Amino acid sequence: MEAYCLKCRTKREMKDPQKVTMKNGKPATKGSCPTCGTQMYRIGKS
Repeated sequence: MEAYCLKCRTKREMKDPQKVTMKNGKPATKGSCPTCGTQMYRIGKS
């Protein structure tokens, strides 16, 4: 799954994506950037 990396400022494929639920109950996908290792989130798609 692709997400935007705030550190690299580009869209990249997530490394180790995990389905999570945010505090407000909405679904999200959490992973890390394969280049810099920064946490990435994609809200709404899981």
